[in-house]
Amino acid sequence: MKDDYVSGYVALIGRPNTGKSTLLNRLVGQKVSITSRRPQTTRHRIIGIKTDAQAQVMYVDTPGLHKTEGGMMSRYLNRAASGSLEGVDCVLLLISSNGWKDEDEQALAHAQRQTVPVILVINKIDKLKDPARLLPLIEQSRAKMNFADIIPVSAQTGAGVTDLETTIRRYLPV
Repeated sequence: MKDDYVSGYVALIGRPNTGKSTLLNRLVGQKVSITSRRPQTTRHRIIGIKTDAQAQVMYVDTPGLHKTEGGMMSRYLNRAASGSLEGVDCVLLLISSNGWKDEDEQALAHAQRQTVPVILVINKIDKLKDPARLLPLIEQSRAKMNFADIIPVSAQTGAGVTDLETTIRRYLPV
């Protein structure tokens, strides 16, 4: 084993339908988490493991975070997502490339309470009709929190995912 081999836990958080499960499947290279357009498809944390010559990363897919005034199911899913953040080495906060929504603020509040690096992942860049809209979104995001990094990706097509993996490894323990 090399001295620079890293290993750690990475949690994926965000509002429902930001592509957390699709990204998990892309990162581990196989379908380990159900994907659906229907909100609340992921109801328990799902762990996917990727091992290669440089790293072993345990990705934790969490239920989408909802506004707290939701019903019993929303409160349960928020607790499940919050509990999944304990003991992780890095957090990926996912938002959609169509910009910050009110429900993203709930996930942002969870991210701001973390003591580990938080990487903002702007997903669904393949859906942008005008790629020039990405730069203002990145600037707006920087004003919300001092993210360790901001990485635009498309979990669906794989664009930017290699850059994301490289970035994640920089924040994992040796």
